[in-house]
Amino acid sequence: MDARRLLPLLSRLPEPEEVLPGRPEPIGDPGSHFVSGRRLAPPYPAGTEIAMFAMGCFWGAEQRFWLIPGVWITAAGHAGGATPNPTYEEIGTGLTGHVEVVRVVYDPAVVPYETLLKVFWENRDPTQVFRQGRDVGNWYRSIVFASTETAVEARPPFYFAEAYHQQYLAKNPDGDCGLGGTGIACPIGRSRPRA
Repeated sequence: MDARRLLPLLSRLPEPEEVLPGRPEPIGDPGSHFVSGRRLAPPYPAGTEIAMFAMGCFWGAEQRFWLIPGVWITAAGHAGGATPNPTYEEIGTGLTGHVEVVRVVYDPAVVPYETLLKVFWENRDPTQVFRQGRDVGNWYRSIVFASTETAVEARPPFYFAEAYHQQYLAKNPDGDCGLGGTGIACPIGRSRPRA
């Protein structure tokens, strides 16, 4: 037997023949943002851009971004895998290939993309693969998906998570998320050499 198949799905991506089939239709209407009251689904205002960040548990990640002035909305969801319109339960099997992501719709005239990247880099631990903190699984790996030429990886389809996951920590202030980071600051902008 292939040694890769012996690895638990928590620490590897599924083989194509293992991927769950999903469904052709979205799992439900994502509704409105619990904090801002704005609709989560497009269309979004002219001039806004979309970025997606996978950095572990989407509950804590989403909260980090919705607090930033210039962010229009945030939404918890799944991206980067092969299963169309997955459920949270399917994601947790490790058989979709998706990661938990936060869609960030922002106004670049108010908040530069670099500020969003700073939040990403400061709130995840790059030494952890297929996990962040105590959250373990291939759906907790870290990836940056952007909508501009600055993309680290091309932005794949985004599938909204179920409504109860949207703005979870605003609805459940005592909720828990293993997102932590390393405590190392990420300076933005270019430093100038001293004369």
